[in-house]
Amino acid sequence: MKNLEGKVAFITGGASGVGLGMTRAFAKAGMKVMMADVRQDHLDAALKEFDNTNLAVKAIRVDVSDRAAMAAAADETERQFGPVQLLCNNAGVNLFAPVDESTYDDWDWVLGVNLGGVVNGVQTFVPRMKALGKGGHVVNTASMAAFITGPSAGIYTAAKFAVRGMSETLRWSLAQHGIGVSCLCPGLVKSAIHESDRIRPAALSDTGKVDQEFMARLPAIQKLGMEPDEVAATVMTGVLNNDLYIFPHPEFKDELREIFDSTLSYMPDGVADPARLAVEEGRRARLSAAKNAGPKDS
Repeated sequence: MKNLEGKVAFITGGASGVGLGMTRAFAKAGMKVMMADVRQDHLDAALKEFDNTNLAVKAIRVDVSDRAAMAAAADETERQFGPVQLLCNNAGVNLFAPVDESTYDDWDWVLGVNLGGVVNGVQTFVPRMKALGKGGHVVNTASMAAFITGPSAGIYTAAKFAVRGMSETLRWSLAQHGIGVSCLCPGLVKSAIHESDRIRPAALSDTGKVDQEFMARLPAIQKLGMEPDEVAATVMTGVLNNDLYIFPHPEFKDELREIFDSTLSYMPDGVADPARLAVEEGRRARLSAAKNAGPKDS
């Protein structure tokens, strides 16, 4: 997308943290923004910020894990603003617990929002974007946890790895339709994600072993994070440039290099079987063709 003026954006988790930063940035760029969030208190507070401005921002309460609610939100956005051309699947929750001591409810909740919310956003909006035929862009918020693992936040990490893989394959399948896809991978950000438990559904309340000591320190840690508006500025640049990855935080470059070098060290030496190699060369050729299809300017 090279021209944002007058186009419609739908941003989940749009009333706080990175989502609110994106709401501000894209609204100031002349877009009509539907700010979607599950927390009414966040929506109410965020809307006040746009009072007495000429920015086109509206709000809708929606749980991204609810497919019917997402479809209704898409319909309402079209009624108020018109078809969506920029989709930001940004809503997320976190749970600091080891995978081996988590419950089924932990899995269903965190995956339902962090992965299911992205799936539901894509399933709801992308067919409409394709039918519109005017290109567009999708931003899926993953995390540096899509590359970097640790002993805690295991379900969150699994979801973010999945969002990363989904974003890459979606990018190549949508290129022919003039729709770009970016995977946003932020590090530490000033946000309210440490308040995730406040919106945990009662039906998914069975919690495994949580690192309570770390959770007590998390609000102070979050305050050290990057400002959401700074993250949002990198998102806007990434959309305009049609970047596959959007990395706001420079402090991870050396760590990523170590991860990829370490991964390559496990690859075996030797010569591949010619028949297998022919299959892989065919796959690479198809991927190259998809990349070269490229999104058109829109």
